[in-house]
Amino acid sequence: MMSEPAPTLQQLLAFYLEAGVDCALGDEPINRLEEPDAVAAPLAPRPVLAPNPLRPPPVVMPAVPRSEITVAPEAAIASAREAARTAPTLEALRALMESFDGCALKHTATRLVFADGNPHARVMFVGEAPGRDEDIEGLPFVGRSGKLLDRMIAAIGLDRSNAYIANVIPWRPPGNRTPTPQETQICLPFIQRQIELVNPDVLVTLGNPSTQTLLSTREGIMRSRGKWSDYDTGTRSIRAIATFHPAYLLRSPSYKKMTWLDLRAVAKALEQVT
Repeated sequence: MMSEPAPTLQQLLAFYLEAGVDCALGDEPINRLEEPDAVAAPLAPRPVLAPNPLRPPPVVMPAVPRSEITVAPEAAIASAREAARTAPTLEALRALMESFDGCALKHTATRLVFADGNPHARVMFVGEAPGRDEDIEGLPFVGRSGKLLDRMIAAIGLDRSNAYIANVIPWRPPGNRTPTPQETQICLPFIQRQIELVNPDVLVTLGNPSTQTLLSTREGIMRSRGKWSDYDTGTRSIRAIATFHPAYLLRSPSYKKMTWLDLRAVAKALEQVT
């Protein structure tokens, strides 16, 4: 049998990125399987002292990582709703989200990824959560999927100067993992208020998670894409449509044709709305 060729450096780096490894913890690699040169002599046992009946034993508090120091989910959701409700502008909403501590993702992310584009745009695109590149730059859709999104909207005469782009989750989940239902529910009031303040004529949800979260549907993206529905802000009904996420199109380019049909529907709707 012929042995498989050793992977190249580029293939190894690609494997690590897919596995969520995007940073090094030291300058030199450590071989944790290497046998130690010598076994240290066991320390002599310390004498056991009799407990002092007049002094209570010390209470040992377990160390809790900062990322786990959060309020209860129900309280965090209520706090997010109250904070979002009181934000009169997008700038105020961003400031409230910067100071919000109810979501553990904030403590593992590099920075808040709030939005990009024109806050007065007639069309708003909403994805699921930031990735590594977005976490570094603090802007949504700036990596490979972001470049594809730029080409997608350019095909119907749009760019970031006349579109508004955001995510349901404003902080990157560790290793690009899928956000938990609790994390989504905690962040939901913020994106809902963001949509209300932008007040676009057309809302486009990118991918299954954002579509199910914002449009309150259990259908998968294959069935929900291309269908128009109404998104109710409480003060206005906005036309909404779902399409594939650019990251999915990078993995499955055969669905670009369907996405092109969805984008043409968006362009037609913008022409019809005065």
